[in-house]
Amino acid sequence: MAEQLSGLRCGIGYDTHRLAEGRKLVLGGVEIASARGPVSHSDGDVLSHAIADALLGAAGLGDLGRRFPDTDPQWKGVSSLVFLETIRKLLVAQKLRIQNIDSVIVLDEPKLAPYMDRIVDGIARALGVDGSQVSVKAKTSEGATPLLAAAHAIALLTPT
Repeated sequence: MAEQLSGLRCGIGYDTHRLAEGRKLVLGGVEIASARGPVSHSDGDVLSHAIADALLGAAGLGDLGRRFPDTDPQWKGVSSLVFLETIRKLLVAQKLRIQNIDSVIVLDEPKLAPYMDRIVDGIARALGVDGSQVSVKAKTSEGATPLLAAAHAIALLTPT
């Protein structure tokens, strides 16, 4: 982008993955004890993917699929925190700063309360922000989609 972006920049992100037996469940870079995990090219971290898309959208930098395509073998099995670290560098280059991120994980099981502090810390560390700038909530689908993990995120950026 040739010119500096000005003013508040808001982006929204969403990701979903089908869950399958015997796969690892990772959220915000934290491995969660679970019998099922996402079917995916990378680690399938729906939370990190939703946050990545929110940040990219707010900055006008496309989306996760264009930046880290699942057709590229270099992203096979990679931690999604690498995506967030890379996006942080893109934001710095665009002279943008993360003000806050708000997100919701939709997952029927397991319960995520015991992992939430570590999840927030992992996201914040990857993005180089304070944990108080990252909000992560967990909801269930009330049994409507027990074999699905999803996340929604919104990000607010300002110029540096």
